[in-house]
Amino acid sequence: MDQTYQTRVMDTARVLPVAFVVVNIVSLYVIYTVYHLIPLLQNQDTYSEGFTQAIVFNVATFLMMVAYIRAIMTNPGNIPDDPTWEYVPSGAVEQAATQEKKKTGERRHCKWCAKYKPDRCHHCRVCKTCILKMDHHCPWIYNCVGFRNHKYFFLLLLYSGFDCLWITITMIPTVQEAVQQDGSFGALFAILFAETLSAFLGLLVTLFFCFHIWLMLKAMTTIEFCEKSTKNQGFSYSAYDRGIGGNIRAVLGDNFLLWLLPVNPPSGSGTVFNVEPEADPFVTRGLEAGRGLRKAPRQAGYGSTKNTSSKRRSGYDSKGWRSDAEANSDVALFPTLDMGLFSKRYPSPESEPQV
Repeated sequence: MDQTYQTRVMDTARVLPVAFVVVNIVSLYVIYTVYHLIPLLQNQDTYSEGFTQAIVFNVATFLMMVAYIRAIMTNPGNIPDDPTWEYVPSGAVEQAATQEKKKTGERRHCKWCAKYKPDRCHHCRVCKTCILKMDHHCPWIYNCVGFRNHKYFFLLLLYSGFDCLWITITMIPTVQEAVQQDGSFGALFAILFAETLSAFLGLLVTLFFCFHIWLMLKAMTTIEFCEKSTKNQGFSYSAYDRGIGGNIRAVLGDNFLLWLLPVNPPSGSGTVFNVEPEADPFVTRGLEAGRGLRKAPRQAGYGSTKNTSSKRRSGYDSKGWRSDAEANSDVALFPTLDMGLFSKRYPSPESEPQV
């Protein structure tokens, strides 16, 4: 780890959110095990049910802790110490090509790190460094979510949401029994506390996880989503959309057998992104307005579903033929159109045989 990352790890003041998360994890684990699993395992009639629930719960908790530790300890990625990315490189060094540029057409750069920014890279003022493919800074993992730890954060949401909902659903009989029986106040309080906390966190984390699923399928980060919201742009297009399969691999890795395990992060350097659509039968790649290539605007009368009172408004004459201006607009939109084939499919009124 670089010196900046080690210094941030030693900052104890910002470890409090992580400590809060760990305390909640330990509390839920102990209460669920002591007041729910152990009584089930001690009863012969419910031993099989308790054994199954214990296996599922402990496996999910183990995967959650591995993902949590890796999300905290993995450096999300920084701009390489390479002359290519230096803000004032020598003339002999070839500069890396990027899609995202300033309004002036110049390359984006970071005034704090004194480096040019790769695509999707942003400076985090908490971490005091530029993060590759930055999604957001998360105080609960005491780290930024970026290119190298995005998968671990995504799986952390999956495992923690599942764990909380599992506790909530399976503990319902235990809660009912604790309320109906005249037991100790401490046991009743612990059971109700675990049930309420797990239900609240489960709902919250699940909604957040669904949001990140949507972002993944749209090939967007949280920062890019916020930028689109601020600029009132649509969320249907992204310059980095590779289709459903490609977008999932960009977050969960290339091997689909390991997608749900906290190993095998996505390949690549985090400075260059494949913007070509992959062979995906379910989705076609859209292009984001304002970044990279732009989506060609629709022309009036072409592909429109509106029912107009006169065909002349949409580029047709009184006989139902398309006007020359309308035909030329298709050539401007699609410069690769074969005009010979076009003339065969759409003959002009003058070439129509007279009856």
